[in-house]
Amino acid sequence: MTRSALITGITGQDGSYLAELLLSKDYQVHGVVRRSSRERMERLEKILPQITLHEGDLTDSGSILRILQKSDPVEVYNLAAQSFVPSSWTQPLLTGDVTGLGVTRMLEVLRQHNPNIRFFQASSSEIFGQATDESQSEQTAIRPRSPYGVAKAYGHFITINYRESYDLFAVSGILFNHESPRRGGEFVSRKISRAAALIKLGRQEKVFLGNLNAERDWGHASDYVKAMWLMLDQKTPKDYVVATGKKSTVRDFAKIAFDCVGLDWEKHVEIDSTLYRPAEVDALCGNASLIREELGWQPTITLEALIREMVESDLKDLRG
Repeated sequence: MTRSALITGITGQDGSYLAELLLSKDYQVHGVVRRSSRERMERLEKILPQITLHEGDLTDSGSILRILQKSDPVEVYNLAAQSFVPSSWTQPLLTGDVTGLGVTRMLEVLRQHNPNIRFFQASSSEIFGQATDESQSEQTAIRPRSPYGVAKAYGHFITINYRESYDLFAVSGILFNHESPRRGGEFVSRKISRAAALIKLGRQEKVFLGNLNAERDWGHASDYVKAMWLMLDQKTPKDYVVATGKKSTVRDFAKIAFDCVGLDWEKHVEIDSTLYRPAEVDALCGNASLIREELGWQPTITLEALIREMVESDLKDLRG
């Protein structure tokens, strides 16, 4: 019997890769889209005929219930969020409502509608904030440093709370930074890859970045959605860190990107102090040993290969 899965945030980077993965495993794939997202279907273009989209919103419990009734999923992946950290300072209430309380709405509707549905919550390394550990595991103290991180921490804890209170199969994947050619243009990774392509083609001279010393653990989104699926395919619900275990600076990212097009990054990157966060997170690096040992997951794409794929994709897009 074909299984049905529902993905919130299906039009985003992770949602599109996850939809493709689930289709390859013979799922019926349903997705939640907001009205404002209906025009942004580029990431789903190749698979649109194979999926079913439903209009709804994480701020509206009624729409969530209606979609659950129509799609009848065995699994729900909650990837929808206001996910751009800098915007969480300018839109803190929206971020809290969607990224935080939206998780509660999902869980409460699931609990009442069908508590047997398995639920995945996309948590974030930003919940760790200014961590003192060299690398962050499932045991690391949660101390977020942005409204986004606070909202994600709420979503993380409410998922645990519903699992322990109502015996739901509800898990949080603590996802460290993951990128791809489908990454939104506002994120620093895509900003850099796009700039390298534009400058190579002579359409731009400089790119302005904030904290070049910020260290992050970057992986490929296609690897990370496999971890999501594995977490719902296990016997016992459990939270896991999903990361590569290797950290690089924004400076490293820029150097690799510009190397891909044969340019010296230092001649084209300038610092814009207005791009610094109000409260910086200096370094994040995940310890994913638990998911490697227990579920056999591991990343397959190196940072260098990821960045090259992004730059080459941007070059192709711009030339086209």
